[in-house]
Amino acid sequence: MKKYEAVIILNPNLSSKVDIFIKDFTKLLLDNSFKIFKSEDIGRKQLAYSINNHNKGHYLIFSIEGNSLELINIENKIKYDDSIVRHLFISVKEHNENNSSLFTESMKKQKEQNENYEEKASNHNDDDLAKNNKISGSVTSEKELNSDKEEQVDDE
Repeated sequence: MKKYEAVIILNPNLSSKVDIFIKDFTKLLLDNSFKIFKSEDIGRKQLAYSINNHNKGHYLIFSIEGNSLELINIENKIKYDDSIVRHLFISVKEHNENNSSLFTESMKKQKEQNENYEEKASNHNDDDLAKNNKISGSVTSEKELNSDKEEQVDDE
């Protein structure tokens, strides 16, 4: 049994259906007597060049082990899948237990984006509070003006 890494780039328009694809691909691998050691969902990334009019793709990486003859069957089955923009099976000597550099990079970016989003949300809430205070302050001053006008009318 040989060890492989499978890199699959999916159509970015189908990012919402990635879970379904992963289940189907996992079933295909298991049906062809492959063992899956690890799978990584990298997410959407910019492509180096346009493929089938796509500038982005949803990356998946699988560490698998199985028979090379069965790999040919798998490639023939996924070759005509419209959701796959590109695929590559690489023979490796050992499976790397650590996360791939693409995966760690995407997790860092996702963490930074979440932090930026939370920071913007807290700043936005602070701005809303300041605006509400200004609005409530202007309402109070209008009430004061109205009461001053009523006092002037009463004096006349």
